[in-house]
Amino acid sequence: MTPSASERAVLVEELGRCGPDAPTLCAGWTARDLAAHLVVRERRPDAALGIVVTPLAGHGERVRAAVAARPFDVLLDLVASGPPRLSPFALPGVETAVNTGEHFVHAEDVRRAGDAPAEPRALPAAVRRALWGGLRGRARLLYRRSPVGVVLETPEGRVVARRAPEGAGTVVLRGDVGEVLLHSFGREAVARVEVEGSPEDVRALAGVDRAV
Repeated sequence: MTPSASERAVLVEELGRCGPDAPTLCAGWTARDLAAHLVVRERRPDAALGIVVTPLAGHGERVRAAVAARPFDVLLDLVASGPPRLSPFALPGVETAVNTGEHFVHAEDVRRAGDAPAEPRALPAAVRRALWGGLRGRARLLYRRSPVGVVLETPEGRVVARRAPEGAGTVVLRGDVGEVLLHSFGREAVARVEVEGSPEDVRALAGVDRAV
């Protein structure tokens, strides 16, 4: 099983376990909303563009709401079956490069939501390698708006996500690759990372918009 496929399986299992009305770490979204997002992302490229193209956001949300109205078990089957043959996400290499991190983060959005968040999982080596590759490739994009320098450190390696602008300090985020990835995707509240830097620089980094 590929890293993306194994994380997809975990994600589907967690969605099914918690049920459609369970909270997630995605603000305002239940598990049903999250499942609908995943279906639209892989199966409706016209609507998925609304995730990153603001003028198309309204269309994307309307499509997602319509998909969310389907039975929950149908949504889970669509997520579990993966992208259709003509989806960009079905291209060789794209599934692992892009979807491993997506599935990992959203599985944790379910696992760590609510009053009794789950503990971090022990990840297989292949998943760790795939997550590190994705994090290393996107680090500069994710932290491009940071007013301070950012360095990410995991057992897999070290990457300068943002060079410190003139007069600014640097914050080092250190931890397991999955935890650093969660921080990079805006899940600071649940990410188990060690944050090293001056109080001023740490405050400056907090809440930085990391939307792609």
